[in-house]
Amino acid sequence: MSDTSSTNEHLFRELKANPRAFLAMALVVVAAVLALNVEGRVWWCPAGDLAPWAWNIWSQHNSQHIVDPYSFTHILHGVGEFWLIYLVLRRWPLAWRLLVSVMIASTWEVAENASFMIERYRTETISFDYFGDSIINSISDILCCAGGFLIAYKLGFWKSVAFFLATEAILIVWIRDSLLINILMLIYPIEAIKHWQTGG
Repeated sequence: MSDTSSTNEHLFRELKANPRAFLAMALVVVAAVLALNVEGRVWWCPAGDLAPWAWNIWSQHNSQHIVDPYSFTHILHGVGEFWLIYLVLRRWPLAWRLLVSVMIASTWEVAENASFMIERYRTETISFDYFGDSIINSISDILCCAGGFLIAYKLGFWKSVAFFLATEAILIVWIRDSLLINILMLIYPIEAIKHWQTGG
C-alpha cells in the first residue's frame, strides 16, 4: 500500500472516531455566523454578482464571494495552525486539534470584521476599499483554514514548508500581497512596501 493511501486511511479513521468534534465544529461556525450577523455583515456581495469567485482584489467584489485570492492566505493559516497546535497538543486526536484550528479561524473572522479592524486594514494595508467580508466569504475562509490544516497533516513538515513558501511566492507575484506581508502590514506598516503594492 502506498504512503498516500495509508495516510488517507489514517486520516479517515482519526476523523471518523471523533464525531463529537465535528458537532462542536459546526456549532463554532454557527456561533461565528451569528456574531457576524450581529456585526452587520451581509450574506453575499452587495453588488449582486452571483459568481462564486472574484479574482480582482481592487474591486468591490473582493471578500464578498465564496473564493478570492485571499482564500489562499487562509489555507496558509491552516497550514501554520496545524504545526503550532501540534507543538502544544500533539497527543490530542486529530479531529480535536482540527476543532482548535476551526475555533481560531472563526474567532479571527469575527475579529477581522469588527469596525476597528476594518479601519486598520483600510489605513495600513492595500485594502483601501475593504468594508468587511460577506458572511459566505467568512464561512469559506474558515473552511479554507480547515483545508490547510488537513493539507499540512498529509504533507508532513518539510513539504508543508515548501507548500507555504511556494503559495506565498505565487501570491506576491499575483496580487503583491500574501499572508506574511498582510500580517506585517497590520502589525508594523512599512510605507515602502505599501508603495510597491500599489504600483508606485
